[in-house]
Amino acid sequence: MGAESNESLDILSVFLTGIPGLEAQHGWLSIPFFTMYIVAIVGNSLIMATVHEDTALHEPMYLFLSMLAVTEVGVSVSALPTVMGILWFDARQIDFDGCLAQFFIHTFSGMESRVLLAMSYDRLIAIYNPLRYTAILTLSCIICMGLGITLKSVTFMAPLSIFLRQLPYCHVNVLSHSYCLHSDLIQLPCADTKLSSILGLSIVLATFGLDSLLIMVSYVLILYTVLGIASGEGQWKILNTCVSHICAVLLYYVPVIGVLVMHRAAKHASPLLHTLMSSIYLFVPPVLNPIIYSVKTKPIRQGIFTLFSCKRKWL
Repeated sequence: MGAESNESLDILSVFLTGIPGLEAQHGWLSIPFFTMYIVAIVGNSLIMATVHEDTALHEPMYLFLSMLAVTEVGVSVSALPTVMGILWFDARQIDFDGCLAQFFIHTFSGMESRVLLAMSYDRLIAIYNPLRYTAILTLSCIICMGLGITLKSVTFMAPLSIFLRQLPYCHVNVLSHSYCLHSDLIQLPCADTKLSSILGLSIVLATFGLDSLLIMVSYVLILYTVLGIASGEGQWKILNTCVSHICAVLLYYVPVIGVLVMHRAAKHASPLLHTLMSSIYLFVPPVLNPIIYSVKTKPIRQGIFTLFSCKRKWL
């Protein structure tokens, strides 16, 4: 790739990075990576199928859980082709438009953050005003929230791609991950990227920052309500309904914060550490959330058992 002139985006290629220092072991490493993808996709698809098939689960809490599963399947599927392409075939080159298409990772990740916020609101209503729980969170309300979450995520992420397409690229374009992230791509243009960087930071603050703050506020109100209306045993019983959601929040936000810190404050850290943090960000929530909800939520366990029982009868 020449450095003397701006390259046409029609021919511009981006080169992805595998696992630094472990390139010779990519074949073996593909086994656990592919296993995690299968677990994430199958586990979350199973949650969606269970909620869809079992009418007893057509309640706000489980409908939001199904939305969460959709976003996690979306994140996994968005990254799967390039990650496995590198590990299996050393296919590191991707055209620029194909790289921008992987911004669906950001879109689904933003949706996941807002679904977690909606789930915290669901828990707050269920605990603060249980008698009006289903009256407030009606099916039409939940559908509107789902559509709003989707529209907001797409609207927020689209400008990032538009701004990046306007910038000139005139040197070798090597990313530090095996998939395309805005924080990685913004390092490549040979022009002032301040506006795009500010836009990206603003979107991060308006999504992950605001969502996490509102989730914290929700749990402060939940804790205040529980301490005021329940006995010691009742308090634990009520808070136990929030354990799965709290785990989902931690599994999501801890890796997200780690990736953001690595890109903005630890650029010179070991490339392997960057890869490790990005892998945790991609794999941990989609793999563990279905397991946690299946273990901690009895109706989900029963629904999965019923689903498999029905399948065996048909067979």
